[in-house]
Amino acid sequence: MAPLVMLLAVTAAAMVYGMVGDPRFRSPAEALRIGLAAMFAMTGIAHFVGMREELVAMVPPGLPAPELLVTVTGVLELVGAVALLDRRTARWSAAALGALLVVMFPANVHLALTGTDVGWTQELVPRTVLQIVFLAATVVVARGVRSRPAPGADTRSRVA
Repeated sequence: MAPLVMLLAVTAAAMVYGMVGDPRFRSPAEALRIGLAAMFAMTGIAHFVGMREELVAMVPPGLPAPELLVTVTGVLELVGAVALLDRRTARWSAAALGALLVVMFPANVHLALTGTDVGWTQELVPRTVLQIVFLAATVVVARGVRSRPAPGADTRSRVA
């Protein structure tokens, strides 16, 4: 649930920022790009700090080297989060992160079906809905972010 809260809160903050000042963030896709970056930064960090053991335990038993898989997916999430911050790489990053969500979904299913004492947000239906929301957000960004700022936007900043 924390990733959803991060996504919504940062996206909303970017939209407000776009309305009161910076026209680059007036597009919902642009604001969502910043929200996704924050969300994937948070989840990527969790692969190394705080939740590592739980994430390793989520890896389905048929897959080799669960610790390595968690490390690799964490690095990919962090790299993707950084790449979302630059318009030139945001579309590709969003598409790659969407693919990563699909590839990692079996771990969520495994946890939902075999985990003990999982919260309601980790049960199969809520977790699937959450993944669909995250995947939809990556699709919106992949399709809606321009590689150049909108006409009339302030282009002095290199990031965003």
